[in-house]
Amino acid sequence: MHPDRDRAAEPVENSEAATILVSGVSVVDFVFQLDHFPDRGEKYRARDVATVGGGNAANAAVAAARLGGRVSLASRLGDDAVADMILADIEREGVDCRLVKRFAGHRSPLSSIYVDGAGERQIVNFQDREIPADADWLVRTMPADLDATLADTRWGEGAIAAMRAARTMGIPGIIDAEAPIGDTEQAMQLATHVAFSAQGLRAYTGCGKLEDGLMAAAERLPGWLCVTDGENGVFIRENHSTHHIEAFAVDPVDTLGAGDVWHGAFALRMGEGAGEDDAVRFANAVAALKCTRFGGRRGTPGREETLAFLQDTGPSGGRRRFDDTNGHS
Repeated sequence: MHPDRDRAAEPVENSEAATILVSGVSVVDFVFQLDHFPDRGEKYRARDVATVGGGNAANAAVAAARLGGRVSLASRLGDDAVADMILADIEREGVDCRLVKRFAGHRSPLSSIYVDGAGERQIVNFQDREIPADADWLVRTMPADLDATLADTRWGEGAIAAMRAARTMGIPGIIDAEAPIGDTEQAMQLATHVAFSAQGLRAYTGCGKLEDGLMAAAERLPGWLCVTDGENGVFIRENHSTHHIEAFAVDPVDTLGAGDVWHGAFALRMGEGAGEDDAVRFANAVAALKCTRFGGRRGTPGREETLAFLQDTGPSGGRRRFDDTNGHS
């Protein structure tokens, strides 16, 4: 499915499933829906609660699978009951978890998350800092035929392995560049595409303005770059210029996981042979729909719903180009 990356983008309805490898963190999230975030040391009552799978890579993998991809997840977990919960939830979504490695004597990641009345989230996460980071086992078991790879910044060695595999196979290698960037600089150098969050780009470049940050990042990274900025859409840097693709307007209920599922949708469309702008618009639609439902990645839509949404919204999510000197169209 990837012999010619310069051809015209295939239709979004492409029926041949792309094969995607996603590398990074997998978590279980305990999500509490509140009217307002807690601000004092006292008891609070939640309006709703959900125990759901989370984590950048796991959320992206589930999104790509729901959208019709054949997805393998490479991740590190402890050998505990939390790992059982994480794996059971991901496997129910049809994601291949044979590349998830469990380490005896270590604990699996988990998060406590508050979602307020505006759909914004507050996250407290735990990760076992002593869990082995080596990815030699992933290199040895890497699938031989992939259409795209995606890696987050939570496991640097795994990201490097995924990006090297993409280089070898001549396929898109995409980094979900979320703060903290940590030890993924080498992986970002190897990547064909780096998609920052707004926080990730500011942490990486020190620039407050996103367009300036993209220009600064382009001086350090050789690939295609973008930054996702929630309801403000996506800014893209390519061919020495910056342009913008608008977000879809929705009434947000829960933004938890929206960036992760965006990356999963983007990677899937790139694996299907789409052009970058097409993949961004598709990912924007998936993330917008997810934000309309409570429960983290449980709100991720499938392919048919996303296509119907794109058809109904028409020209929304359009493109604007910016002048490098002042950032205005």
